[in-house]
Amino acid sequence: MFKITVYHVREVERPLFAKLNQNNYDINLVGDRLTPATISKAADSDAVLLTAGDDADEKIIAQLHDYGIKYVFTRVVGVDNIDLAATAKYNMQVANVPCYSPRAVAELAFILGMTMFRRVAQAVVNTQQGDFRRRQSYFANEIHDATVGIVGAGQLGTAEAKLYRTMGTRVLAYQRHPDPANQAVEFTDLDTLLKTADIVSLHVPFIPGKTENMIGRPQLDLMKDDAILVNTARGPVVDNQAVATAIQEHRIGGYATDVLLDDNEIMDHKFTSLAAVPNQIDQTLMANYPNVIVTPHMGFYTEKAVADMISISFTNFEQTLKTGQPVYLVDNKRD
Repeated sequence: MFKITVYHVREVERPLFAKLNQNNYDINLVGDRLTPATISKAADSDAVLLTAGDDADEKIIAQLHDYGIKYVFTRVVGVDNIDLAATAKYNMQVANVPCYSPRAVAELAFILGMTMFRRVAQAVVNTQQGDFRRRQSYFANEIHDATVGIVGAGQLGTAEAKLYRTMGTRVLAYQRHPDPANQAVEFTDLDTLLKTADIVSLHVPFIPGKTENMIGRPQLDLMKDDAILVNTARGPVVDNQAVATAIQEHRIGGYATDVLLDDNEIMDHKFTSLAAVPNQIDQTLMANYPNVIVTPHMGFYTEKAVADMISISFTNFEQTLKTGQPVYLVDNKRD
């Protein structure tokens, strides 16, 4: 029987794996991340199924190869945690899940944007301390009179745009290759979007050397001094130190993010205090709360989205066993 070791499985996900395993694969569900300390749990498997939080560097790929594993699949979109060159070297196939319920991330991005736009985080901090004064800093616009800018108008970005459109909001979008059929947004260049938008929401993949620090000091300087930046993409897409400085200097209104620089070292961990967070830049950024709010990479964390990730992963395995290639094969021989 084809055996798949699945890493980083949360308790709420286990029933979904059982329910969606229509081909009766031998599924080894591991709660821990894939690391050198946990790799032995995949020793007798044919394949591994990972998430973005798993470590699949060259040494781990080599060990998986020694175990006879031929398939290194992930149930998320990003593959930047997988050493693709190493998988190519050992003739291992890589597959991902390029699309799942777009509403999951879109809804969180929308909620984060609106929370900052209407100054909810600031107000809650004060009321929890017994301060019920209506401060001048709470005075806000209404979203139907605002402009939202979506950077990356794929499925996720478009889903968020539609949420804002239902409220009468003007939605601009920047996309390297705009889709003329996308009527949910008004396409423009990035500079115009940054200068115009009251909320800027990011939905671009992290590609080292290309989208790394895509939003840095020059881009932040283009934004309105009360504009909100929302990041549900990846931490390195934003220059986090530049954002922290912009917040401190009141050059932007706020930052809401579901991702940080060292996600793998932070998410799913409980620290004794903010000072114990391992990355100093992340510490500096979060010290600006409530003008900076951070959620623990939970954008995808809905029953519908997780079910899609699992179901599509099983489809990748099914097609691999039938045809020799998964539905969503990742080119691991690219430069």
